[in-house]
Amino acid sequence: MFNKIILKIILTAALLISAAVFLYAQNNGPYFKDALKENREKFYKKIVSGINKNISLPFTTENEEQLSSAFYNIALVKYKTSFVDNRIDSAAKTIQLRSENYQKALINLINSDYPKKYAAYIFAIFKNTTDAKLMAMAANYLLPTATAAQVKIMQKQTNALLDKTPDNAILFELGEQLKNYNKKIITPSIKTFFEKNYLPGQVLVFSFQRKDRNYPGLAMVRNADGNFIKNTDGNYFAVGQLARSLSNMPGYITNGNTPQGFFKMNGFDTSNNFFIGPTTNIQLSMPHEYHPFIVNGNLIDTTWSLQQYRDLLPSNFKNYHPIYGTFYAGKAGRTEIIAHGTTIDTAYYTSQLYAPYTPSAGCLCTKEIWNNKTGYRQTSDQLLLTEAIQKAGGPYGYLVVVEIDDKKEAVKLSDVLSLIK
Repeated sequence: MFNKIILKIILTAALLISAAVFLYAQNNGPYFKDALKENREKFYKKIVSGINKNISLPFTTENEEQLSSAFYNIALVKYKTSFVDNRIDSAAKTIQLRSENYQKALINLINSDYPKKYAAYIFAIFKNTTDAKLMAMAANYLLPTATAAQVKIMQKQTNALLDKTPDNAILFELGEQLKNYNKKIITPSIKTFFEKNYLPGQVLVFSFQRKDRNYPGLAMVRNADGNFIKNTDGNYFAVGQLARSLSNMPGYITNGNTPQGFFKMNGFDTSNNFFIGPTTNIQLSMPHEYHPFIVNGNLIDTTWSLQQYRDLLPSNFKNYHPIYGTFYAGKAGRTEIIAHGTTIDTAYYTSQLYAPYTPSAGCLCTKEIWNNKTGYRQTSDQLLLTEAIQKAGGPYGYLVVVEIDDKKEAVKLSDVLSLIK
C-alpha cells in the first residue's frame, strides 16, 4: 500500500511538472488567437461568404472592386465549387470589357488556379493593351501553351513598346523572357558562393530554389568569416523556404514570386500583419528601394548602378541574367519583400505541391505550425533561421536567392552539397 501511495504521488508530481513545463513553454512563446480552431473556422466562413456574395454580382464596371476582391480570396483559400468555376468562366469571357486593374486581378487568379484554360481570351488582352504590367502578366499566362507564332507576336509588340520606353524594367524583363523562350538556361556553379573569400566580412543568407516555385527551396546561413553555420550534430544548418507567391507570376511583377538576386538585410522586426504573424522576421530591401549598400567594405549611398550590383557577384555569375532579378524588380517598383514566418491556415493548401508551406505576396516564407487548441506557436523554422542569423553575426548583410535547377521536387541539403563538391 505504501509503495502504491508513493508511486501515485510521484506520478501526480510528474504530471504536474510536465503540465507546468508545457504551460511555461507555451505562455512564453508567441500567441496568435486567430490560430484557435473556432477562429480559423470563423475566418474561413467569412471569406467564403464574401466570395459567394461578390462572385455572384453582375460583371459590370460598378462591381469591379468587389469581384476583384473575390478573385484574390479564391486564390488565398483555394476555394473551388462548380458555381465559382462557372463564374470564373464568365469572367474570362467578358474580361476585355473590364478595366486594366480588374484584368490584372483576374489574371493573377487564373495564372495560379486556372492555368492554360483561358489562353484565347488572354491573348486578346495582350494584343490590345499598352500597359506594361498587364502585357507581362498576360504573356506569362500564355507562355506555357504559346505557339511559336504567338511568341513572335508577343516579342514584336513588347519590343515596339520598349523602343518607346527603353527604361521600362518590366518590358525589359519580359523581352528577356520572350527572347529565351524554350531555351534551357543552366545555372552557373554555386560553388563560388561557398568560397570563404567571397564577400568577406559579410553575413550571408542563401535561399536556394527550383525554377518551378511550386517546390520549396532551402535557406542556409554563412557568417562574416566565411563559414556556414552548422547544427550541434556537425551538419550544415538549413531550413525550408518557399519563394512562391499566390499568383505564381515572375519576380519583376509586383506580388509575383520572390525575384532571384541580392537583397540587403536591414535587421529584424516583428509584424502585426494577420498573415505574417508575430515571429521575428528579416527585413530586406532591393536595389532602387533602399540606397545605402556596402560593396567590398565600402558604403555606397547613391542610386544603384548595374555595375555596383555586378560587383557583388562571383565571376561566373556576372553574365548570368537571371541573378539580376532583384535589380530589375526594384527598378520596376517592387518593395517590401521580407523573409517571414506564417499564420495562414495550412489547411488551405493541403493539395498543393508546396504544402505545408503557405504562399505569400512574394516574400520568402518559412514553415510554421500554430496549435489550434492553445493558439501558441508549435513549430517554427523562422525562429530557427533568425537564431542562425544571429549566431552568424546578426541581420546586417545580404540575402541571395538563386534557382539551382528545374527538378520537380523540394530542394534538399544533399542537392546543394552535391553542387559545391
